[in-house]
Amino acid sequence: MDYWNFNLRHLGAHAIVARAGSISAAARIIGLTQPAITEALARLEGRLGLGLFERIPSGMSPTEAGRLLAGRAEAALAQIGSPRVTMAQLRALLAVAESGGYAGASLATGLAEPSLHRAVRDLSVALRRTLVERRGRSVALTAGGRRTVRAFRLARAELAAALSELDALRGRESGRIAVGAMPLSRARLLPSAIAAFHRAHPGVTVAIVEGSHAELIEPLRDGELDLLVGALRAPEPGGDVAQQPLFDDHPIVVSRAGHPLTRAKTPGIAALARYPWTIAAPGTPLRAQWERMFRESGVALPEVPVECGSVMTIRQVLLESDFLTLLSRDQVAVELEAGWLVKLCDAPPGLKRTIGITTRAGWRPTAAQQAFADALKRCAGTL
Repeated sequence: MDYWNFNLRHLGAHAIVARAGSISAAARIIGLTQPAITEALARLEGRLGLGLFERIPSGMSPTEAGRLLAGRAEAALAQIGSPRVTMAQLRALLAVAESGGYAGASLATGLAEPSLHRAVRDLSVALRRTLVERRGRSVALTAGGRRTVRAFRLARAELAAALSELDALRGRESGRIAVGAMPLSRARLLPSAIAAFHRAHPGVTVAIVEGSHAELIEPLRDGELDLLVGALRAPEPGGDVAQQPLFDDHPIVVSRAGHPLTRAKTPGIAALARYPWTIAAPGTPLRAQWERMFRESGVALPEVPVECGSVMTIRQVLLESDFLTLLSRDQVAVELEAGWLVKLCDAPPGLKRTIGITTRAGWRPTAAQQAFADALKRCAGTL
């Protein structure tokens, strides 16, 4: 089953019956007739192919599948925030937002443009806010539209998690884990965790999205990514985000083999400052560590003609020049082993980056998502 096939009203009825313990009690709460609720539950069970309730003398008791679905449904409906929203409207707004307009949304969904226009218009009326506005030939989200899209994406993530959990009850794993990979995680930690996770969970897809923290944090907040792996921020970037440390990384100063400074046994900070550097942009943990390295030694910051967070690009710059850089040993392990690059010296004691997992605050991972996070923790323990 695809999550777009869920009926939001049926999900709402299911969640209320699970909480109230009987169809009659649920009918009083939501103002529907008992036959209407009974039909909604029957259709939902028919679509899922799973029993969601057992009849007991006192009313209705949710099965394990019913409890799982009720929890995810309540979370999704809380994000949506209105009983007047339909799944067709939710899908239409997300398609328009993610495709940049009605024509792209039509291509992405296979739905006719007039149907999409009508769904978004009806949604605006239901929510009593303007969601999109014309800007020339294009369509843009209003501020209210952006807030609504974020909430709908988080609701969609809950529904996708529900289907993954229900599949697990049937004995088959499914689903997709979307991971935001910041630079340091890509060298050893993330590949090792993916390999270990895939051996144990071959039916679950792991999608890796590479980027900086600034590029990945909003997709995480939107529910497009499940977790980020990489250098943690201090302080945490907002109360809606939670960080979990895995290990501390101690960077090293790196140059090409044959660099003039390789003739010195351990070059001092003043000698390092005489050469140009390629380093991550200001605002990143590594750049802050690099600046601290010189300032605490009372040495003026050297020139940084090339600001770069790509290890591949940095490597090539180093190989073709006398540039220096500050990186994790893991990030250039292959180049060091091959002898293309060399470690000039360690960074001063106390300079470190804390590497860890970033999630949304209150994130409830599926069993597969938790298994992936556990694989990251185990692999971090071997570094």
